[in-house]
Amino acid sequence: MPVKTTAKPSTTEVYARLRSLIIGGEIPPDTKINIVALARDLGVSQTPVREALQRLEGDNLITYQPGRGYSTTPLLDLPGLRALFEFRLLVEPWAARAAAVDRLTNPGGTLGRQLDAFEGLLAGREKQAPDPDVRDVRQELVAHDAAFHAAVITASGNSVVEQAYEQTHCHLHTFRLYPEEIDTANTVVEHRRISAAISGCEPGAAEEAMADHIRSSFERFARAFADAHATSPPAPPTVTPRRFLA
Repeated sequence: MPVKTTAKPSTTEVYARLRSLIIGGEIPPDTKINIVALARDLGVSQTPVREALQRLEGDNLITYQPGRGYSTTPLLDLPGLRALFEFRLLVEPWAARAAAVDRLTNPGGTLGRQLDAFEGLLAGREKQAPDPDVRDVRQELVAHDAAFHAAVITASGNSVVEQAYEQTHCHLHTFRLYPEEIDTANTVVEHRRISAAISGCEPGAAEEAMADHIRSSFERFARAFADAHATSPPAPPTVTPRRFLA
């Protein structure tokens, strides 16, 4: 009778697992990575771990220093958090307006389906377990939030903006600041408002909805930062979003 073997995790699976551990804080910021120990804990050889670390280095979640090896990057500090959201406030309301202008490339349908799928996942998890694992909810929220905003950016049709936005890895870094208790309701409501305005080809409403969402998101993350550092929440960014150049 043949011996049944269990397939070992692939590099992609190791990458996803390590990313989850870093975003969830189970591998803390500024922590030296022990490749041998990680490989042993994950039940894989060192090769997929090293390959996953290289991918995480591209996400700016891992840094490599000669003689020191791999370490997790530090959390955003307050100036870094503010700068990131000022960039988003400049770019994303413009992108939402641009996406709502062109009926041929309008991503409204895609955004709606993403929201439906996300809410379906949450409902399924709650049905299976009334108190779902916060780490699973966190990962699903990160994935949904990243995909939703990427769809809007892509629909703007500006490849330079798209590339610059991707290089910020904003969702990975801001969600590292998030508290243990995650309320997805605000995100869903705000995303529905953006999606409806874009689907309805209402550029002004889309721009306004996105700007409000970015400001609200900043306030939520700033509160998380304040809780972690026992300080008062900072004021939201005051940068005015640039207008869409029709």
